[in-house]
Amino acid sequence: MDITTPIIELSASTFLIVCPFLFLAGLVDAIGGGGGLISLPAYLIAGLPPHMAVATNKMSSTCGTTLATIRFMKNGLVSFRLAIPSVIAAIAGSSIGAHISMIVPEKIMLYVLIGILPVSAFLVLNKKLFHDKGSDSVTLDKRTYITAVIAAFIIGIYDGFYGPGTGTFLIIAFTVFAKLSIKTANAQAKVINLTTNITSLIIFLLNGQVLIPVGIAAALCNMAGGYLGAGMVMKNGAKIVKPSILLVLFLLLLKVLNVY
Repeated sequence: MDITTPIIELSASTFLIVCPFLFLAGLVDAIGGGGGLISLPAYLIAGLPPHMAVATNKMSSTCGTTLATIRFMKNGLVSFRLAIPSVIAAIAGSSIGAHISMIVPEKIMLYVLIGILPVSAFLVLNKKLFHDKGSDSVTLDKRTYITAVIAAFIIGIYDGFYGPGTGTFLIIAFTVFAKLSIKTANAQAKVINLTTNITSLIIFLLNGQVLIPVGIAAALCNMAGGYLGAGMVMKNGAKIVKPSILLVLFLLLLKVLNVY
């Protein structure tokens, strides 16, 4: 398929719009996921065509997620024995979700989300379910494996079908159902996000859809926000993650209702 890359005239205003929002997106994403709900609209506001906005956003978010993941790894919060099967499950689910999206109207997913969002908010606000009391070191028992893999698969389907807030839903699922600490749940979610981001980015780069100059500047800002956000998670845990996740759920609700 021949994809023609549109010619975009860059100006200082493009960078002035994109860079601050991408820093904020990196910060929010590292803390509670959902940074794309902030970053993608920023590219569109700056005047990038939708396909190029999605592709360039994938470049900046991949860089930000990479740095956040590395910081979590250095602090021993990533268990690859758990993350790898979860990544495989998420990719399989995402593939199924992408196929479903071609035969099921997007409106159906929006109706489902209207029901899911208040339930997600309830889980986050419930101190008995969403807390920092889980272990930072992952206990690799049968229950943890099965729960994490099933959660990754189901949320992967959502990611392939619709997408926004995938990292947030992964953090909630790993914390509430797999009984991981918020810090560890966030770290596992980042590994999954990073894998799927890299896969998508390669496809976009091969098709020339990434606006490289903007992508590099945005990536640097996103990485700065991601690095700061990861540090805030490790220092403050639930105190910082809960408000961020609730913000993302609210932004997602606004998107579902077509407010922005």
